[in-house]
Parts: sequence; structure tokens; C-alpha cells
Amino acid sequence: MSRKNRHKKPPREITIHRREAPGSSPGLVLADPAQPKPHIHVLAYGPEALEECDAVSADEAFAFVGRRQITWINVEGLGDATIIERFGELFGLHRLALEDSINVHQRAKVEDYGDVLFIVLRMVHCNDLAGRRCGTEQISLFLGPNWVLTFQEGHPGDSFDRVRSRIRDKAGRMRALGSDYLAYALIDATIDNYYPVLEVYAERLDELEEQVLDARPSKAIDHLHEVKADLLILRRAIWPLRDAMAYLAREETTRFSDTTRPYLRDCYDHIVQVVELVETYRELTADLRDLYMSSLSNRINETMRVLTVISTLFIPLTFIAGVYGMNFDNMPELHWTFGYPLAIAWMVVTAIGMLIYFYRMGWIFRGRS
Repeated sequence: MSRKNRHKKPPREITIHRREAPGSSPGLVLADPAQPKPHIHVLAYGPEALEECDAVSADEAFAFVGRRQITWINVEGLGDATIIERFGELFGLHRLALEDSINVHQRAKVEDYGDVLFIVLRMVHCNDLAGRRCGTEQISLFLGPNWVLTFQEGHPGDSFDRVRSRIRDKAGRMRALGSDYLAYALIDATIDNYYPVLEVYAERLDELEEQVLDARPSKAIDHLHEVKADLLILRRAIWPLRDAMAYLAREETTRFSDTTRPYLRDCYDHIVQVVELVETYRELTADLRDLYMSSLSNRINETMRVLTVISTLFIPLTFIAGVYGMNFDNMPELHWTFGYPLAIAWMVVTAIGMLIYFYRMGWIFRGRS
């Protein structure tokens, strides 16, 4: 890796890059060429049967809708606007919702388009396991009468594997309930994925606390800035999601049945816990920064105290040496045999006396562990 690339900072997630020119028509679907090409995965299931495959086109995936009780189509990668627009035509999705799906800087929200409910989530992920830097990925979820359509940015891995396993293994009530329960399960999996990530940051803050309290902290302040930036990203992702879940938990949308709505209230409780954890860790990060600055100031004060003591000790010694360094003829001590030993003894006694005074005043050798 070149020196230039080694010191290049990764783009910050809080920066928003819109591809549409100012004043463009609303509902314009423009794909990011840097995004991966869409990979379409289909799960069509009912109480007794399950069909699962990878589709090559939107039409092939749409053909599964209605063949089983519930159809879940997951599109991973947003690098082809044609496929996304085709899904919009097949499912009758609003153009504004498609625009929000392909522009991945959206905050969590809920939009009700009558027969279709549009939900935006932020899924947390860790890109750098060694450095333990985490970010978020946008999940766009469309909920219909007997189908669920999800769009992901295409980062490696997601938090939906447990939902897929429950469908394949007939675990719980997943196969017997409707599409609203599937949407709840996906939302719940997204929210629960915040907990292990926050545990990573809790461990990292414990390590940073030990570094800050160490006599020689190495790059602790840099790591604290990284943690603060990551927690800010998590806060921006989870706070709007709390409002969205509060909307879904209330009886303001008909897409979720009365049977599923209590589970949504449980999701809301989990979000409140995550918000509290994020705020706690942000406060702890700020406290550690203050502790670091206080420790740094204390170490500087300790160094200045030592230097001051040394300087103070040499002030009278310098005075004595200066007096006897004057070249006057009428100075009897200059020609005395014991003049030099007497001057040295005088300096030693003065230094010892000052050290004893400093010690009794508590300025040196006290208050140290």
C-alpha cells in the first residue's frame, strides 16, 4: 500500500451524496455505479411447503407471488436502476418510495401508501473487525397483502439469517402467520443486531479506560474520537427508528394485524433500551475524554513540580557559587585553606534543608502511590 493511500481517510457516513441534480423531478431513480449489481433471493412458503431460489430477474421473482401463502423477495445490491424500477412496476410501488430505496442516506421512517407500507431501517454492520469500526446499512422494506420486498445496499452479510432459518426449519409460528409477522421478524432482527455491536463498544470503552488511566496512554484520544464518531452514527440510525416503531405500534396502519401489533410494541421497548445504551456510552466517552485531559494536565503539573523543585534547589546554590565567583582581592575566604570545603558544605546543607522543608510542606514525595 502506498504512503498516500495508507493515510487516506475513509469517507464518513454522516456525509450525504445525492446523485440527482438540484431541481430534478421527484421520484427519479438513479443507481450508484459503485454499488454492486442486484442479487435476488426468493423465499415462498406456507404452513406445509417452502420454495427457495435465486432469481435472475424481477419478473422471475414476481412469479412466486401467490403460489404460496407468503413470498419474501430480498434484493441485495442497488447497482441497477432498471431492476429496481421493474419491481416498482410489478408491485405497484410509489416512485418516491423507489427513489428513497436507491438513495441510501435515508433516516428510518414509515410511509403508508394504502395497500403497501414502506419502511426504512438502518442495519448496523462492522466493516473493520480488527479496528472494530462499525457503520449502518439502509434496509428498505415494502409490506404488501401476501408479500414482503426488501432492498439492501449489498454489504457482506446481514442480520436476516435467523429469520431464514426459522422459515426453513418451521421454527415457532413463522410459517403459519401472515406477511405482517414476517415484516415484524425482519424489523426485530435488525434491532436485535444492535446489541452485539454495542457490546463491542462496551468492551472497547473498558480497554480505553485502562489506557487513559495508564501512566503512558498511547493514542487513547484518537481511539476515543473514533468511538465518539461511531456512536454518533448509531445514534442517528436508532433515534428515528424509535419514532417509526412508535407509529407502527399504534393502531394507525391496517397492514399490521392486532395479533402482530403487541410484538411491535416489544420492538419499541428494545429500541428504547438501545437508545439508552447509546446515550450512556456517549456520555462515558465524553467522561473518558475529560479524564484523559485531566490525567494529561496532572502529568504536566507533576513534571512542572519536579522541574520547579530542581530549579528552586539550585537558586541558593547558584547564589553561593556566584558570590565566591567574584574576583575581588579583599575576600578572605578565597585565600583560606578550608574555603572551598566550607562552600561545598554550605551548599549541601542548604539543599538538604530545602528538601526537608519541601517534604514537610507536602510538596514532594507525598501523595504518590
